[in-house]
Amino acid sequence: MHPAPSVIFFTTFSGLGFGLLIWLGIGMPAVTGWTAFAFFAIAYVMAVGGLLASTFHLGRPERAIKAFSQWRSSWLSREAWCAVGALVLMGLYGAGLVFLETRFALLGLIGAALSLATVFTTSMIYTQLKTIPRWNMPLTPVKFISFSIAGGALLAGQVSIAIVLLLLAGAIQLLTWMQGDKAFAASGTTMATATGLGATGSVRAFEPPHTGTNYLLREFVHVVGRKHAAKLRIISLLLMVVVPVILLMLPFSHILGVLALVSHVAGVLTARWLFFAEAEHVVGLYYGKR
Repeated sequence: MHPAPSVIFFTTFSGLGFGLLIWLGIGMPAVTGWTAFAFFAIAYVMAVGGLLASTFHLGRPERAIKAFSQWRSSWLSREAWCAVGALVLMGLYGAGLVFLETRFALLGLIGAALSLATVFTTSMIYTQLKTIPRWNMPLTPVKFISFSIAGGALLAGQVSIAIVLLLLAGAIQLLTWMQGDKAFAASGTTMATATGLGATGSVRAFEPPHTGTNYLLREFVHVVGRKHAAKLRIISLLLMVVVPVILLMLPFSHILGVLALVSHVAGVLTARWLFFAEAEHVVGLYYGKR
């Protein structure tokens, strides 16, 4: 898949923003007044900024509002409803903390649940695609949720919890890569099954179906060199898990906390670029790209 900057930015920052809202919703940290305002401002800038970025990947961004109408069948539509519900409820919950210095616990818990549901529905947009075996597996939503909660814990200043969650998220990422590398072959999809000509014998492309590029090749076929991908995997894992954990285990200071956060975000951005770039759409079979 073409690793468009808008969807990389969207999945990274909306995940972090809603992850922070999850922690704020359950009262961690227990902040009120202007301190609470600062935490909610960070969460909303990330969550809303990420959602807005996703509209730039649409051919007609002004039609994004129509996404709300297809909730019965579309994970994109369900994501939109969950996001709006989470942002509205967490806005009311945050207003209570900031202006009344009062925590409406039930409102926070429902908002946290909707924030978690938003991350889950985002992941299901990709998980549901049977045409991309690397994404079409149960570990995909587990990965999205684990990094959202771990990043949220980091933003919320829950140091000891963040260390454990970051290590857990890193392990899930490794499992995702290992299983994902086998997914296309395990799906049993080949040029023979794609063309329906398998009964006639071995199937191979005599000539490419097009002499030049086209929309399918630009959007759904992106080949990453194995060595290049391996290096990026190591870099992303070091940045999003190893470096932040080491920094968090040192005697706490705000500077180290900021460095840990910057490293984590850089690592997640790299991993999300790989998430899209390594996705192998079955349409590539028609072009001899798989």
